[in-house]
Amino acid sequence: MTDSLTTTSDVPQPGDLAPATFVDSDSAPVRAFTARVTDGIDDPVDKAVALFAAVRDEIWYDPFCLATDPAAYRASAIAAQGNNWCVPKAVLLTAAARAAGIPARLGFADVRNHLNTARLRARMGGADLFVFHGYTALYLDGRWVKATPAFNAELCARFGVDPIGFDGRTDALMHPYDGAGDAYMEYVHDRGQYTDLPLDELLATFREYYGDSMFETAAAGGADTFTR
Repeated sequence: MTDSLTTTSDVPQPGDLAPATFVDSDSAPVRAFTARVTDGIDDPVDKAVALFAAVRDEIWYDPFCLATDPAAYRASAIAAQGNNWCVPKAVLLTAAARAAGIPARLGFADVRNHLNTARLRARMGGADLFVFHGYTALYLDGRWVKATPAFNAELCARFGVDPIGFDGRTDALMHPYDGAGDAYMEYVHDRGQYTDLPLDELLATFREYYGDSMFETAAAGGADTFTR
């Protein structure tokens, strides 16, 4: 597998609309976030597009705020934060979609980042493979589409790539090439989709691949962490 993921062809199940431990779509913060972003929007596709854009750009991407406290991975907590990494952002998008009446799941894949920064590579023990990259699968107009709200627009501008756009009808995944045509993101392994966050499995896999260095306390500063 290179720049695409396995197609999801099954119909939604009850869990795809239900609140869960981490995808707490019935919580007041998630309901408030969803109501604000989708105010005046009736069409589910348009709601999904608006929610994607809000999660992508209102919460700046910061891979240095990895937490081990389960409470930090609840969508209700993520909605109040100004920076976070791909998995929590996908958790929030999944929860907000369910709060808007859109069936949604959490999806995960291993992604090779060809533009990894030296600081982040050091935290990852020299690796360039991001295991358990998070995205959201949403059921819209009778089909599942995938969207990753990880990288905010300003961060994309720093790396010379267009921000990932989502039209609610086609997959919105990481760019395989940057603005100069060089290799950027490569999907190498699909880990499947879940109704809730498999946090224990995720953290165990991180320790297996990166050791304890990935869990060291990070210096503050979302955007500054990506100065090249």
